[in-house]
Amino acid sequence: MQSSPIVQAQALTYEFVSHDNHIRVLYDLNLSIAAGEQVAIIGSSGSGKSTLLSLLAGLDIPTSGSVQIDGKSFSQLDEDGRAAIRAKRMGFVFQSFQLLPSLTALENVMLPLQLKNHPDAASLSLAALRQVGLSERVQHYPKQLSGGEQQRVAIARAFATQPAILFADEPTGNLDHNTGQRIIELLFEMNANAGTTLVLVTHDIQLANRCHTQLQLAHGTLTRLNQQ
Repeated sequence: MQSSPIVQAQALTYEFVSHDNHIRVLYDLNLSIAAGEQVAIIGSSGSGKSTLLSLLAGLDIPTSGSVQIDGKSFSQLDEDGRAAIRAKRMGFVFQSFQLLPSLTALENVMLPLQLKNHPDAASLSLAALRQVGLSERVQHYPKQLSGGEQQRVAIARAFATQPAILFADEPTGNLDHNTGQRIIELLFEMNANAGTTLVLVTHDIQLANRCHTQLQLAHGTLTRLNQQ
């Protein structure tokens, strides 16, 4: 018997009103992601890629339709309910790093573990920073780190909680090409070692081709381009 998908969207629609105009970003979209799968969602700027990721991660709620995580209702939960599942099951890597400037690299990585009252927050965070090659930078603040180093901290933070699902939104968007390539190698290496389900939003087709499955988002709907 085939297990339930870890992430599933059914008839997902997202609309908003701007200056009395009804804007439909996503329309009747369906998506199923298996545990351990690497899925790239590609599309042009403004196509709704980041909106779709936000809906799948419960950072926003759809106008209609639903999102299930582990076969259970997710998008219908209130914000506290969605936040609890995010903390337990999800990790995030964003284009803008999203590090707290008043915290050191170590403290940034420890924060989500501390919020869960994890007894080994410090040791797990140190291990994650060692994995990303920042053992000598743990007491540095974000402003003392390069863009590539800040994204390494963000990756360490995402994996330190041992998430089942990693959402990555344009993770190399603020980095130069060479730094971005190193970050991608690191991200895929850690993802493979952890067996994490990866949902990657990107406009970069070469990056998308690193994933098992490539889906193109255009005019509010998804088209499967390839499946390895």
